[in-house]
Amino acid sequence: MWDRNRSAAGFDRTHNFQMYGVYSLPFGRGQAYAKQGLPGHVLGNWQLNAVFSKYTGTPFTVGTANTSLNAADGTQTADQVKNNVQILGGVGRGNSWFDPTAFVPVTAVRYGNSGRNIVRGPGVTNLDASIFRDFPLTERFKLQFRAEAFNLSNTPAFNNPGATASSATRNAAGEITALGGYTEITAAAATERQFRFALKLMF
Repeated sequence: MWDRNRSAAGFDRTHNFQMYGVYSLPFGRGQAYAKQGLPGHVLGNWQLNAVFSKYTGTPFTVGTANTSLNAADGTQTADQVKNNVQILGGVGRGNSWFDPTAFVPVTAVRYGNSGRNIVRGPGVTNLDASIFRDFPLTERFKLQFRAEAFNLSNTPAFNNPGATASSATRNAAGEITALGGYTEITAAAATERQFRFALKLMF
């Protein structure tokens, strides 16, 4: 019982990779190329920035209806019937993120044999990028133009799947005939691509 209560936190991200980059284009006054004239004025003072993030998904518990417990406020975990839970990676209605046959509902007066947070949801890949340009106004004042893109590649980030084993419809032999939300990912996080433009006065 103690081993079943030991688990990763619900907000755990086992692997978290972050990479940042800032690059000033080598054009314009004081740079290696296009130091003078029209090319220098057009290409000078530009800066590229990027933040790349990639991290694993959060863990979740596979549960089931608690009817057999006769405990209205209690929660119930499903019975795990396969040693290894295969991650299938399906997204959308009718597709399973993890093997739906790895767990079954509990119908006896007892708790399920699976632990909490033993399956992990989809991870996240994201790229934010921006381009800045400084326009010197006076010795003291400078105007900066900023164009920023959040989730530049428009890569979706999905929520964890439904994880209630009793939601699935089963026939007399116990075979799943309809998932009913169980193992299905039907929602995405609000990570759609966005652009933002701004002017910043610095002094």
